[in-house]
Amino acid sequence: MRYLVLAALALPLAGLAAPAPAAAQQAASAIAGTRLDVSATGEVTWVPDVAIVSAGVVTRASSASDAIAQNAARMERVRAALRRAGIADRDIQTTNVSLNPDYRYEQNQPPILTGYQASNTVTVRFRDIRNTGRILDALVAEGANQINGPTLTIDKPEAALDEARVKAIANGRARAELYARALGMRVVRLIAVSEGGGFSVPPPMPYAVAMAERSDAATKIDPGEQKLSVGVAMSFELQ
Repeated sequence: MRYLVLAALALPLAGLAAPAPAAAQQAASAIAGTRLDVSATGEVTWVPDVAIVSAGVVTRASSASDAIAQNAARMERVRAALRRAGIADRDIQTTNVSLNPDYRYEQNQPPILTGYQASNTVTVRFRDIRNTGRILDALVAEGANQINGPTLTIDKPEAALDEARVKAIANGRARAELYARALGMRVVRLIAVSEGGGFSVPPPMPYAVAMAERSDAATKIDPGEQKLSVGVAMSFELQ
């Protein structure tokens, strides 16, 4: 009798919001054949269009104030060279400013203070890779003596990743068809798909300052190609 009362009370609520019964949900997700889970990757190759380089000035002097002052003067010349090259302010970011004492160490003797080292580093985003080497040479000429990079990347990778996604889905379907034929079955439908992966930027390559200081050599940055990939996991029903 208690069951009937509870059922009667539940009827108005069921009319307002009718959730699918658990049995119906299970029936919708159930498969009549064999479930096949596969992983697939789609890869594309694009030419990088942005170079990221860190450039800085390291100065040494007998006093901390002199080290900082010399560093600031040389760094201002470096910034002016970047502006003359057409680098926008939004593409220049200070990443390090430091001042450290220099010591001379001798055996069985306490450290001897010999001066101070000041460092100032900016990260620069070059949107025209063809001119990156020329600008780096100009920075060295203006006093930059610490350069690292470049990291070559794609400014707006979404279009490339979408292309990789399409290839990943196609590869997943082809793999499912292969398994089905090997099993003497056929693919009935796609049950589920999820995305993973992405793309990674290669590590920075060292920049040879010595080459930039030679009058008979010009630094050149070769963009090459960059591989982007997207991975997907897919589930199919086979019969």
